[in-house]
Amino acid sequence: ENIKGDPNADLVLTPPGDGPKGPAVVEEDEGLYNSAGVEVKPEFPGGMAKFYKFIENNYNVPSDSPGGKVFIQFVVEKDGSLTDIKVLRDIGYGTGKEAERVLRKSPKWTPAEQNGKKVRCSYQLPITLQAPQED
Repeated sequence: ENIKGDPNADLVLTPPGDGPKGPAVVEEDEGLYNSAGVEVKPEFPGGMAKFYKFIENNYNVPSDSPGGKVFIQFVVEKDGSLTDIKVLRDIGYGTGKEAERVLRKSPKWTPAEQNGKKVRCSYQLPITLQAPQED
C-alpha cells in the first residue's frame, strides 16, 4: 500500500555511514530540568538542614529588616555549581541582594540526575528571615 507522509515535514538527511549500522552518537543533555521532575534531585552537601545552617551562618540580616520570606531560584549545573541566581520575591531592605551574595558563596551541590546522567536543574526555595532582635 502507499502511505503518504507529511509534505511539510522537515527533511532529515543522514550522512553516509551514520545509518543504522553507523557509529552511535551519544548526545549530551543540555536541557534544563525542574527539580520536581528529575529522578534524583540536586542536593546541598549534607542535605537541606546543612544548607539552612550555611545560610544562617553566612546571611547578614539587615538591621532594619522586618523579617519574612525571600524566595530564590537558581540552576544547579552538572558540575554542582549554582548559576542564574534570581530573587523571585523580596521583602526589601537589601534582603534579596544578600541572599544572592550568600548563594554565590555556596559550596558545590550534588547535581540532579535523569536516566543515570547528570543534568542541569532549576531549584526554588524560600529563605525565612527573623527580624533582628533589639537589645
